[in-house]
Amino acid sequence: MSVTDTVTEAGGARPPATVRVWDPFVRGFHWSVAGLFVVAYATGDGVEWLHLAAGYGIAALVALRIVWGFVGSRHARFSDFVRGRRAVHAYLRDMLRLKARRHLGHNPAGGAMTVALLTMLSAVALTGHLMTTDAFWGAEWMEEVHEALVHATLALIALHVLGVLFASLEHGENLIRGMIDGKKRAP
Repeated sequence: MSVTDTVTEAGGARPPATVRVWDPFVRGFHWSVAGLFVVAYATGDGVEWLHLAAGYGIAALVALRIVWGFVGSRHARFSDFVRGRRAVHAYLRDMLRLKARRHLGHNPAGGAMTVALLTMLSAVALTGHLMTTDAFWGAEWMEEVHEALVHATLALIALHVLGVLFASLEHGENLIRGMIDGKKRAP
C-alpha cells in the first residue's frame, strides 16, 4: 500500500488532485486591486488623500500586472489566455448552453474580462491623475469622464463576479477559492 492509498476523505473517497494555477503575484494583485477599488470608490467624495493613494496604488499594480502578463508564470501570461473575438463568442455561446469547455487558466471570456478590466482601471487611473494636473484641475467634463469610467468598471466587475459564479457552478469547482490558494482541480 502506498502513501497515497492511505490518504482518503471520510467515507473512503479520495480528494481530487489539484494543481497550482495562480501564482502569488496574480492572487495578490487581484485581491489588492479589489480592496483598493473599494477604498477609492468609498472615498471619492470624502477623503481625498486616501482616494488618491488608492488610485495611484491601483495604477502601479496595473502597470506591474501588464509587465507580469509578458514575463510571469504560464497562466499569468497574456499569451495563455487572450483569444480573439470569435473564440470569446464561441465560449459564451457554449457557456449559455452549459457545454463550455473547462480551462485550467482563464477561459476565453475570462481572458477578455481581464483585458477589459485592466484597460478600464488604466483609464480610470489616468483620468483621475489628469484631474490633479494644472491642465484639467476643476474641469467638470474630465470629472464626468472619470465617473463614467468608474461606473463602467463597476458594471464589468458585476459581470466578472457573475461569470465566476456561473463557471464555478457549471464546472463544479470553487473558482474564488482558487484565487485565494492558487489551486484548481487537475485536468
